[in-house]
Amino acid sequence: MKEAFYQPRRIAASRFVPVRGLQYHVLTWGGCGPPAAPPLVLLHGWMDVAASFQFVVDALEDTALAGRAIVAPDWRGFGLTEPPHPTDSYWFPDYLGDLDVLLRALGIEGAVDLAGHSMGGNVVMSYAGVRPARVRRLVNLEGFGMPRTEPRHAPKRLAQWLDALAEPQSLKTYADLDEVAARLRKTNPRLPADKAQWLAPHWSRRGDDGRLHILGDPAHKRPNPVLYRVDEILETWKLIAAPTLWVEAADSQPETWWGHRYSRAEFHERLAVVPHVEKRLLADCGHMLHHDQPQAVAALLAAFLGAR
Repeated sequence: MKEAFYQPRRIAASRFVPVRGLQYHVLTWGGCGPPAAPPLVLLHGWMDVAASFQFVVDALEDTALAGRAIVAPDWRGFGLTEPPHPTDSYWFPDYLGDLDVLLRALGIEGAVDLAGHSMGGNVVMSYAGVRPARVRRLVNLEGFGMPRTEPRHAPKRLAQWLDALAEPQSLKTYADLDEVAARLRKTNPRLPADKAQWLAPHWSRRGDDGRLHILGDPAHKRPNPVLYRVDEILETWKLIAAPTLWVEAADSQPETWWGHRYSRAEFHERLAVVPHVEKRLLADCGHMLHHDQPQAVAALLAAFLGAR
């Protein structure tokens, strides 16, 4: 028996915007013109899509942010945004470049409220440091960054990248949307069945082979030949002028991603360089906190973004 689909309270408008030679897919809830309040821009994480924020957008309707103009793009090579051609690898600075151009392409002037999850959280932190006048308030949802690297790691990383270039990358395909929904729930058992069913067609599309393919370019799986230079990242974070909210899920397990190389404690040491930061810990949710606890995330956003 199929589960009922989730029913959105706010319907998104879908559009494509030219950004740095790519057709960028953008979801908008409300207008992008000069609003009474700055738009809220939501940026998804790795192997996710903009539609992933629908549950939080709906939950915001029960807060003081009801009716707020909201924008959420699919990053390059994710969702319905096309990948660059040819694609060997993805480069972190491109996300900042895409965001900067996208805001201009949408006609959004002045400062926005900027929130990102996971990879998107890492992007918004860097962007707020290099474009402080563009960000009124900043929210990082579980964007922990990555382990510190040293120059001595460079030869091995470059070799890994070269090896990966020689191998075609692929993602598992699925027979139907039920299988896609099951895959989403396997990754996150807390995701309710109705939400998984609703997300499945936003997270996949049918290919010429008749199978459903995940809307993520497999090239994202290749290692990045450029090391993650923590000292450079922190110099950027020091320049963040916007009040910043860090939201952490009580049951996420970043230690399992990186093992002994990186811990929560080290991340919080890094976060201390941000001039104005508030921290919140959400109970009963994992890394996909915007799926697990959309009402709680919306309440935090409303309290933080509505503050004067």
